[in-house]
Amino acid sequence: MPQIATPTFGYKTHISIDRRYGFIRKGHVTSAADSDGRQLKHVIDKSNTASSVWADTAYRSKNNEGWLAKRMMTSKIHRKKPKGKPMPQATSQANARKSNVRAKVEHVFAHQKNRYGLFIRTIGLAKAKAKMTLANLAYNFDRLVFH
Repeated sequence: MPQIATPTFGYKTHISIDRRYGFIRKGHVTSAADSDGRQLKHVIDKSNTASSVWADTAYRSKNNEGWLAKRMMTSKIHRKKPKGKPMPQATSQANARKSNVRAKVEHVFAHQKNRYGLFIRTIGLAKAKAKMTLANLAYNFDRLVFH
């Protein structure tokens, strides 16, 4: 059965955080229609000394896995459930272990949405990028005060 492309409106932000302190290291804002998997290269901080990369299943692809391997980085990206089959127990347990680390990124988004009331309703990617960059900066200031 062919898949039908569904138009998507709005913007998405992709971020990478410091695992120890929770600071946003890098961010990238795109149209909501852009594929998540293509954005991984934009948020990997090359000055980061950590070699592991945790991400959602949307970021898993052969291209991204090869790109990470070339840079001597370890992929801790969630695995997808096989089509038409139940998720294997080992994969499910591995994803659960990875979720503990990956959840820290989701906390950033929740903080921005709940504490700042962040809701992007702009016309144009440039304005959305400016708004998200300011929200990321404000979040990092909050983390700095916390620490």
